[in-house]
Amino acid sequence: MENKTYNEQAVVQAIAQALDSFYESLISKIDTLNINKVMKRKNPYLYRAKAMQSASDIVDSVLTAFVSSSEETIFGNCFFEPVAIAASNGNKALAEGIDIMIQDNENNTIAAIAVKSGPSVFNADSKKRQEQNFMAASKLAQQAKARYEAYIGYCYGKKKDSGRGKPKIYQELAGKNFWWKLTGEEDFYIKLIEYMGDLPEKYVARFQESYMKASNRLVREFSNDFCTEDGSIDWEKLVKFNSGE
Repeated sequence: MENKTYNEQAVVQAIAQALDSFYESLISKIDTLNINKVMKRKNPYLYRAKAMQSASDIVDSVLTAFVSSSEETIFGNCFFEPVAIAASNGNKALAEGIDIMIQDNENNTIAAIAVKSGPSVFNADSKKRQEQNFMAASKLAQQAKARYEAYIGYCYGKKKDSGRGKPKIYQELAGKNFWWKLTGEEDFYIKLIEYMGDLPEKYVARFQESYMKASNRLVREFSNDFCTEDGSIDWEKLVKFNSGE
């Protein structure tokens, strides 16, 4: 995969679209959050062990945890892949488990790239599947009689090769090194922050409004479903709902 001069305008546009998609998805999930659906997956014994006494205590904990877990997943799905495609001048891949294909006719090379958020996304089974996907994609290069290169690109963090085990058919690049490889610019990973400009601030008010509405709505729902008439938490009812038959 040869370094290429990237189109700065295309990258900025991809970032703007990705941020819009991120906030649209996150706000949509918050707006449709339901207390019964949430409490089925939560640990009521933990809340009791922490001596939580009010619906607002539990809802604050639930909502904070929900947003924290959801935003990381949604951001990873919405942001990095389209930005990496724009930065690499590549094409969205059609092969399973491959996100970007870059064909360099000048050097007779086809590069397959799997874009991942951070370096801790794989277990042994998923790593094996990724290797199988790279093997399947290599047939495209064989058909074109081109040299094949395969990469797993982690968009943030650091990754060191242990040097142990059998040789891999792919390279792993993380953070600075991944974006450098895509763009040919050593500091591109820093420029990604700069390219966001003031775009995130445009979504703050709408996000906060959605968050506060969800908080009020979930407190009402929790109080109606899991509190007694005097306002105390009905722990027995909550545990039965969560863990009973």
